[in-house]
Amino acid sequence: MAKIPRLMPQHPRMFRAEVVRTERVSPSVHRVTVTGPDLAEFPWQGYDHWFRLFLQLPHQHRLRLPEFTGTRWWQPYLAIPEAERPHCANYTVAGFRPGTAEIDIDFVVHLGPTGEREGGAAIWACRTRPGDGLALLDQGVLFDCPRDASEVLIAADETGLPATTGILRSLPRDTVGRLIQEVPTAGDVRDLDAPAGLTVTWVVREVREGDTSVPGTAALGELRRHTPADAAGYGFVVGESALATGGRRHLRRAGLPKDRITFSGFWKYEAPQAAA
Repeated sequence: MAKIPRLMPQHPRMFRAEVVRTERVSPSVHRVTVTGPDLAEFPWQGYDHWFRLFLQLPHQHRLRLPEFTGTRWWQPYLAIPEAERPHCANYTVAGFRPGTAEIDIDFVVHLGPTGEREGGAAIWACRTRPGDGLALLDQGVLFDCPRDASEVLIAADETGLPATTGILRSLPRDTVGRLIQEVPTAGDVRDLDAPAGLTVTWVVREVREGDTSVPGTAALGELRRHTPADAAGYGFVVGESALATGGRRHLRRAGLPKDRITFSGFWKYEAPQAAA
């Protein structure tokens, strides 16, 4: 297998953009397509190429962004007064079309105990309209598969679906391994462009209104039933924090060296508070 470089931009670039269109692509995923005068130059690397998304606050008339040089953007971001500081969250490129300078961004729509939407970015995605402004700060690729990997094992909940979709689409066609992909409902299952030697296992939670099951638990259970073929494999586990850390722990116990495991907790589940 060819080496997949873990490329983080030395000088991350901020791209201003605006919404072109939105659509619900499955029961739990809402897609926002954006464009901008310089997005055709976005240095897309495939795989799980990710970025920091900056969103205008509801009361603002324009998007205020941090002024930064080099890689130092966090402190300038925090220096913006809280009332004017844009919402910031991490997302993966779900699709990129340089010919039309368009990027697709997929947002998972989580529902609360009474069916209300949760999460500032997802609420924004479901309400946004063409022309709304935003910005993307390029962050590169997290997937870091060694050249000599004998197999690739990937596990994710629904927040990792854009990453796993991009990874499978980008992997060399001779790659062997397995994807364990958890989604909330059967309607979220989709066709994936996976190498012939990579098995795709969908784990469906079948979430219903008021359901309090922790996302990622089912994927972690399936992962724990899987034993890597040998220590020369590569593991990639992303999604809810317990899935990421629990998946890494299982793969280490199963024999994968820590430098052959990439894990990232995109978010942490918080149980809904019981009514007083």
